Amino acid sequence: MLRSVAVIVIVTLSIFSGIFINGLLDKMDRASHPRSFSEYVEKYSKEYGVPEYIIYAVMKTESEFEIGAHSSDGAVGLMQIMPSTFEWMAELLDETKDPAVLYDPETNIKYGTYYLSYLYGKYSRWQSVFAAYNAGPTAVDGWLTDGRYSKDGVTLDKIPYDETRGYVSTVEKAAELYQRLYY
Repeated sequence: MLRSVAVIVIVTLSIFSGIFINGLLDKMDRASHPRSFSEYVEKYSKEYGVPEYIIYAVMKTESEFEIGAHSSDGAVGLMQIMPSTFEWMAELLDETKDPAVLYDPETNIKYGTYYLSYLYGKYSRWQSVFAAYNAGPTAVDGWLTDGRYSKDGVTLDKIPYDETRGYVSTVEKAAELYQRLYY
């Protein structure tokens, strides 16, 4: 009898400590994976059909939500948009082509989300979208037509650039975590 009670107590404590630890880990994950700029993310997620958790994952990976982020390659803002890509998209949307507006959070999220939507329309696979967001569509188009990197011309089986392979993995993990935490 005493042994049964001890087992019940141990099992109960294990369950409650597991719940406590999982709750603590969720709080830590939420703190390190915020939903900053949610009003813009929600707006452009709906407008361009890109899941919010994807937008957050890209922002987290690209800039850690730093408005003034600027890469050595020249990418700008929260979603690290290249000025030349912005100018091309602005022309498609018939809007201003001044890249200085990329430091505005709403504008950056709008164009970053539009670009994700455009790439998803082209590739229909988030892995390929993330690869193109990092390495450019020309590189991904080449990989998809090369049997060493894609067996079916639709799915990337291998990403030859180390940086892009790491980037895709990081965004995918962040997207999974955002989806688990918030959606």
